[in-house]
Amino acid sequence: MTASTPAPHRVFSYGTLRQPDVQKALYGRDVPTISDTLPGYQLDWLVITDPDVIATSGSDRHPILRRGEPGDLVEGAFLELDGTELAATDAYEVADYVRRVVTLASGVEAFVYVAGDEGDAPL
Repeated sequence: MTASTPAPHRVFSYGTLRQPDVQKALYGRDVPTISDTLPGYQLDWLVITDPDVIATSGSDRHPILRRGEPGDLVEGAFLELDGTELAATDAYEVADYVRRVVTLASGVEAFVYVAGDEGDAPL
């Protein structure tokens, strides 16, 4: 009998988590991405002040998601991460972001980091 491998955590990225340099810094590897879209949200922009995040991403402006209209659609891709990589992602995302579970246009359930001022408690 062999131990089963835990299912990967899917994380929808619409920004820096798709960048190879960010992936190498956070996960030590390139993570394949699978194109998908997220309905019902809109992109906004956030000025980042955390120097470590700026150094990792190369920018002090990051996209952030806010709820939109049902017809709104955000393009991106999802990554499949293990538990350690998901914890590294949680640590990378500044306090303005909270992690939510969403259903992507493809029907895949994934975590996504959205604006924390949307009123819901984080996971």
